[in-house]
Order: sequence, then structure tokens, then C-alpha cells
Amino acid sequence: MNKLLTSMFALAVASVTAISAHAQEIKGDAKAAEQKIAMCIGCHGIKGYQASFPEVYRVPMISGQNAKYIVAALSAYKKGDRKHPTMRGIADSLSDQDMADLGAYYELHGKTDAVPAAPKAPDAKVAALLQKGACVSCHGDNFSKPVDPSYPKIAGQHKDFLFVALKSYKVENQATWGRSNGVMGGIAKQFSNAELKALAGYVASVEGELKTVPQSKFR
Repeated sequence: MNKLLTSMFALAVASVTAISAHAQEIKGDAKAAEQKIAMCIGCHGIKGYQASFPEVYRVPMISGQNAKYIVAALSAYKKGDRKHPTMRGIADSLSDQDMADLGAYYELHGKTDAVPAAPKAPDAKVAALLQKGACVSCHGDNFSKPVDPSYPKIAGQHKDFLFVALKSYKVENQATWGRSNGVMGGIAKQFSNAELKALAGYVASVEGELKTVPQSKFR
């Protein structure tokens, strides 16, 4: 299994490198994004805001996230690799420049020089699950230093969102929800939903750089 995962990671990094090379052609403008975030703040700019599809969960924190990951995620919704009606509709309305601008904005949004506290070691069960999934191989030390900026920081992300996201990689042949990703699909399908929930709970407990920064109209 480790050999298989190593091969999958190598393929994924090669693919991401190609995507990143294309993304580097477009430079994001965080200032320009201030005129483009209206469609984002209605969900991601409200602390504790919950989505209801495909089930009730808190929407992800995106302030402090890697710019290239935000671009990659929006591109996946636009292409249909990620199926979510609301996000697909939003992504369809964005140009490549819009995505780059939004990525640049949210990478800097609420950023501070504070260093997250070192995480507590997981219990033996969760440690075994993390090793089986080789999670740090992509998401990096403390799940906050991805090996490629097109991968997400996940430390401290809402556990209910992480659980729904992980489950979505196991979904096939659904028109309106699920995520298509060879690496994450192969990893998520190794685990039961109870195991995915345990993984999500631990990663959410690790202090990270992600946050929800309320916009002025919601303060």
C-alpha cells in the first residue's frame, strides 16, 4: 500500500506542477479582488455559517489559505471535478484572472505573524489512521505546510466540513455532489466513515492558520 501511495503522490505532484506552471502565468491582485468578493462573503465571511447541502456543515474557513489551492479548488468546481451546485454556479462566473485575484486576497486575509501552538500527539488509533493515509506526505508538517501550494492547509479547519469533504471523495456517479480526484479518492476509500470522522476531528483540533474574518457588513 505504501508503494501504491508513493506512486500516486508522485503522479499527483507531477500533475499539480503542470497546473501550477499554468497558474503562474496569471498573477493575482489582492486589491482588485476587493471588488469581487461579494459572492464569497455571504458564506465564508460569517463565523459559524452552515451550508445545508449535501448535509449540514460549517462552510470552510478560507482566510489564510494558499492562493494556488483556492484557484485549484475553484477550477475544479468550474470543470465539474467537484460537484456542488452553488459553488459550480459561482465558479462558472469567474475568469482565470478573477480566480487568481480571489486566491491572492484570501491568502493574505487576516494573516498575522502568530505561530500556531504545537499540536498534541494523536491517540494510537488516530496515529495509525494518519500513517495509513500518509496525510502529512501532501499536507505537510502539522497539516499547515503543504508540499505544493496547490494543496490545502487543513489544520484547524472545521471538523464537520473536513468530514463531508473526505466523504465526498468516495462518491461516484452522482450529478450534484462528490469530488473527483485520483489521489484523494484512493486514500478516502480505504477508510470507513467512522474512521474519516476520527481523522477530521484530530486535524480540526490542530491549531493552524485558517480563520473566518467577518466582513464589515457582518461584524
